[in-house]
Amino acid sequence: MDRATKTGIWIIATGVILTFLHYGRSILAPFALAVFLFLIIEGFATMIDNWSRTLKIGPARVIAILIVLGGFFGFMALLANGIAEFGRDAGDYETRINALIGDAYDVVGMSGAPTLQQLLFNETGQRFFAIIANETGDLSGDLVLILIYVAFLFLAQSSWTRKLDNIFPSFERRAQVRQIGDQARRSIETYLWTQTVISALITSLTYFSLLALGVKNALFLSALIFVLNYIPTVGSIVAALVPPLFAIVQPELPAWVPGTPPEDSYIYAAIVFVAVSFWQFSIGNFVQPRMMGESLNLSALIVLLSLAIWGAIWGIPGMFLSAPLTVLMMIFFAQSESTRWIAILLSADGNPQGKTAKKDTPETVGQS
Repeated sequence: MDRATKTGIWIIATGVILTFLHYGRSILAPFALAVFLFLIIEGFATMIDNWSRTLKIGPARVIAILIVLGGFFGFMALLANGIAEFGRDAGDYETRINALIGDAYDVVGMSGAPTLQQLLFNETGQRFFAIIANETGDLSGDLVLILIYVAFLFLAQSSWTRKLDNIFPSFERRAQVRQIGDQARRSIETYLWTQTVISALITSLTYFSLLALGVKNALFLSALIFVLNYIPTVGSIVAALVPPLFAIVQPELPAWVPGTPPEDSYIYAAIVFVAVSFWQFSIGNFVQPRMMGESLNLSALIVLLSLAIWGAIWGIPGMFLSAPLTVLMMIFFAQSESTRWIAILLSADGNPQGKTAKKDTPETVGQS
């Protein structure tokens, strides 16, 4: 087969796969979210099992499931309470936003500044909020399906080893597949667990900073930051911008800020931005790389590109899963000589298999 034919097959296959992923998003995206939620719970259960000398892995899994589900439903209640609190002050926020829009038009020398309602309910605003509402509604509607998937993943876990033995009777082939699977699972578990710890750390420090600065509804804003930090690169940027945007339209400034909202709200928002950005930058650039190690190993350009591609294919779930999904692709592409060049391009250091690249021998497999 000549090179032109191979290139044509690659292009056609890529198009077919992308089309399948896009049109099958209603099935594939919830299942992918369920798999990664399962891995988070498994990583948490393993940590509990390692820490405790009395608990076995079964009870540790039950505790991990209860903690994760409790945290999730607590987070949803927190969001609902925050939205309700903003709703109670909606009139005051609208007045401040209209004043800011008027100030912006005065700065550029334009007249006829629109109101917030005019911006929200014009054709562009309606289209934008319709997209957000549709994506959020789909994700909420898939919640029950995701939890069902997770339950069945736990039920099916005990039979995976036996199925692997039956699919790959050859010991060498079975050892290779097990090595690939262990590498993929270890990378994803490390990434997801580290991301959770880092997000929780940033959220906690940001919450106390917002509380000290007198930002209203600090708990709700911190919860948003926790979620946004799961989105690579862009999420941390948006997380640093959200609290200042709410601070600048806050109807009442705290007592330590001299002056009135029209004059000093910009300075106040700038102080909030510096405080939030400090935690995002310092932890994201100094603590996170040390904790994550080589679990990601994706170049910065690939992280941004994968965010855009998976976001276009699967929407909001794709943005959250873009990094771990791309890591999986890199690991699988590295297993074949014909696709290894793709894995090298995706990796940050040109070594997509990292330290786990060495092959297992019968002795090492038996030890594991």
